[in-house]
Amino acid sequence: MPMALTVLLPLLTLLVSTTARPQPQAEATATYLATASGSILPSGAAPTNTAAPSGTGQPTRDGTVNQFQIVGNSGVSAQQMFLGTLNKVYILDKTEENLQLQVDGFPAWGSEYDLATDTVRGMFVLSNTFCAAGASLGNGSWVNFGGNQAVTWGGLTAASQTGGGPYDDWDGGQAVRLLDPCDDGTCEWVNLAPMTTRRWYPSVEPLEDGSVIVLGGDEWGGYVNDASQNNPTIEFFPSRGAPIGLNILLNSLPANLYPLTWLLPSGNLLIQTNWAAEIYDYKANVEYPLPNIPNAVRTYPGSGATAMLPLTPANNWTATVLFCGGTNLEPDQWVTNWTIAAYPADESCVSISPDISSTWTYDSTLPEGRTMGQFIMLPDSTLFLTNGGGTGTAGYGNDTWAIGHSYADNPVLTPLVYDPRLPAGNRWSRQGLGSSTVPRMYHSSALLLPDGSVFVAGSNPNPDYTVGAGVKYPTEYRTERFYPWYYSSRRPEPQGLPSNLSYGGEPFDVQLSAQDLQNNGIVNASVIVIRGGFSTHAMNMGQRFVQLNSTYTGNTDGSGTLHVSQLPPNPAILPPGPAMVFVTVGGVPSLGAFVMVGSGMGTQQVLPAGALKASSMPLPAPNTTGSGGGNVAVSAAMGGGVELGVGLLVVGLGLVALML
Repeated sequence: MPMALTVLLPLLTLLVSTTARPQPQAEATATYLATASGSILPSGAAPTNTAAPSGTGQPTRDGTVNQFQIVGNSGVSAQQMFLGTLNKVYILDKTEENLQLQVDGFPAWGSEYDLATDTVRGMFVLSNTFCAAGASLGNGSWVNFGGNQAVTWGGLTAASQTGGGPYDDWDGGQAVRLLDPCDDGTCEWVNLAPMTTRRWYPSVEPLEDGSVIVLGGDEWGGYVNDASQNNPTIEFFPSRGAPIGLNILLNSLPANLYPLTWLLPSGNLLIQTNWAAEIYDYKANVEYPLPNIPNAVRTYPGSGATAMLPLTPANNWTATVLFCGGTNLEPDQWVTNWTIAAYPADESCVSISPDISSTWTYDSTLPEGRTMGQFIMLPDSTLFLTNGGGTGTAGYGNDTWAIGHSYADNPVLTPLVYDPRLPAGNRWSRQGLGSSTVPRMYHSSALLLPDGSVFVAGSNPNPDYTVGAGVKYPTEYRTERFYPWYYSSRRPEPQGLPSNLSYGGEPFDVQLSAQDLQNNGIVNASVIVIRGGFSTHAMNMGQRFVQLNSTYTGNTDGSGTLHVSQLPPNPAILPPGPAMVFVTVGGVPSLGAFVMVGSGMGTQQVLPAGALKASSMPLPAPNTTGSGGGNVAVSAAMGGGVELGVGLLVVGLGLVALML
């Protein structure tokens, strides 16, 4: 951590704007403190999320495996969303004439969705969150950056940028909003001191010290970016000073919005935008260009599906990032005087492992082209691909060729599953997967839920609330769940899962019953940590899958114990903050348990990795009469020695027979 941040972080005070504004949106001035341990809470307040970790029990839904089910109404169209607690999803939309839900007599553009009851609570949001971005902090808070001007009907710029009719919204271009999720219905979005520059369509990525980096965006919007309004800079939250210029954001116009960004285990960032890519050492502010990405633009509005593949002991937690679909438009083709909505989306997939190679690798091709597809990491180590269209791009407008207002068409309603463990060329499957009945086009989102199902919501390629007969792609409020193959299986009910994970340190034990291990055994059990991230615009910012190292002890009654390492001693593998931990047996996951990674905000304590016990399984009882041996264990680490000993015994008995 830079010296300046180390000194200033305990003293940092973030003030809510106290400018007078019309009722009913007046609120008391509040002071926010960032301490060395990372709390960013109202003075004297404490977190309200006191729900105990889960991880045990069975799913409560009767969902049909491999099928979608419409389950509820999101209250606001889900342009952005994240899982805040095991039972609450938080949703943000743009300001518009929402007739579904109101707060204080005005249309709502924020809601809290209860997963147990499929009901919503409207949430007050001061400023327009249109095409904002967000992420979790190391202390468990969630922060949201940027947005658009205050608007009136039809998405037109409002005369007042500080509240008033018809929506009483404020300009959100420089806004910073913070939420501490809760289960008791009392938490609300809080407005912090604004950024120094405007950011519409920025990206956010969590960092090793629990802070986040905010990248790019533009000032006033439009289908694509241009030099007159480009914001080719980065900044940090909590602030480390003035924004810093970034060459890749300066030189990758026009399709450089929502730059695709991942923190790598090396501590550097992979940034990919338009056709350009680079490694960015943000600590030293040095950019290392990479070869251009092949085949297609994956950033908005090409909007390919992207994800970092699972980080596991088998690959030594080496990052490989996958990009699928998008569009192959060149910089001079991002104009709206032709029928973009009919242009076929790209079907290629490419990957790169930037900590070890600068080479792009072609991966298994999609069965059809797709724009605005979204990857969700499943606890069985596969990636679920949902949402999007077969032609066109993200975006909307009043063009004669648009589908209503949509710049995309031909929704892809049947999902896909990608298995990175299979040979290249054979990683995609949709065998047995049912189709959704709800087109999920521009402004759709998706998240992994604690029961292992996938929550899908949103779609609104319109400038304002648009519904009714003849509207092909309306403002969408219906929520769905997709139930993967494992959903109805009897779930493991592990005992001993921790509520905190450290970077290195002593291992912990997880007990699994014989019923948990039926038909699979302890050798097929593993512990998975997943951060679902902040979902918007076909991305989940901060999404990550990490398998913990483990060994096992099997028992004669069929039960067993997993001996589990803490996270690897490197915060860049999974930055501090909230996540879910699953125990999988034969790919079937337990219910997800809430876990806090690391020690909050600031430099993380990194410990040596504790030693794991050797894996062992009991020997079966002998079939001959005599004293038993059923409790004798064979150590996996010493298995070769046991076989050698038995072989020498047989040879010895043979020599004795010859002598006789």
